[in-house]
Amino acid sequence: MAEFVYLNGSLLPHSQAHISVSDHGFLYGYGLFETMRAYHGKIFLLERHLNRLLSAAQVLGLGSRLNAAELGKACLDILAANGLKNARLRLTVTRGEVNSFPGPGVSNNPTILVTANAYSPPPPESYNKGFRAGIASFPTYSQSSLLGLKSTNYLFNIKTKLETEAAGLDESLLLNEHGLVTEGSISNVFLVTPASGLVTPAVASGLLPGITRQVAMELADSSGINAVESEVKLADLKQFKEAFLTNSLMEIMPLVEVRDNTGKVISIGLGSPGPVTRKLIAAYREMVEQHTSR
Repeated sequence: MAEFVYLNGSLLPHSQAHISVSDHGFLYGYGLFETMRAYHGKIFLLERHLNRLLSAAQVLGLGSRLNAAELGKACLDILAANGLKNARLRLTVTRGEVNSFPGPGVSNNPTILVTANAYSPPPPESYNKGFRAGIASFPTYSQSSLLGLKSTNYLFNIKTKLETEAAGLDESLLLNEHGLVTEGSISNVFLVTPASGLVTPAVASGLLPGITRQVAMELADSSGINAVESEVKLADLKQFKEAFLTNSLMEIMPLVEVRDNTGKVISIGLGSPGPVTRKLIAAYREMVEQHTSR
């Protein structure tokens, strides 16, 4: 079966879908996106992803021509058109084709693109061993309002990811201008205290608060685990007994080791996934099944 995409109201074969060379998403990175995961043919937490995109679209002046119901239907339609059950979906919205440089005002014809591909999660051994992370070679700026937007201007994350791959690691953590841990290049960060509570870097430190991050905090609360936002210093990592990373595709991934930019390795806890992390992994997967297997 040919792969179909949704583009501006139509379902098209991938080879026939084209975006204008004047599209401001292409020219300037003037756009937003959401990455979602489908299980059993149902998109997990679709409404939350749409709400985040629409909130960000208002900030960028893209919101007036976007409709949650239409975007949601586009996501469901492309999943069905490709006959996918377990999939990775990406919803992208840009300012569209405009002849002038970005300025004030509202875009009349935003570009809306939805793609869906079969998705296989990381293998079980990754969750059993845990990820190893490095530290990005450049800081983020905590006062940047753009950090709270999941924008198509993704060069910062790409450069960090390239460093990760060059170092033979699984992820890289970002530090802000004050040396505080903020997030990973494609993930949010959680740490487990000696008292088995959860700490995640505060939004004020400068990060994108992920959908899975919020779910992890909710699951912790329902499991009787105290979860708080707080400033986290790199030097503090060795004080925690567990850590994990979150995003919509890999869900909850144990983090067992961090290598700083001097090459020093910080082993977290016993250097292996711990019971709090495993408990939340199980709770997350149970939530997925409850929401998607019916």
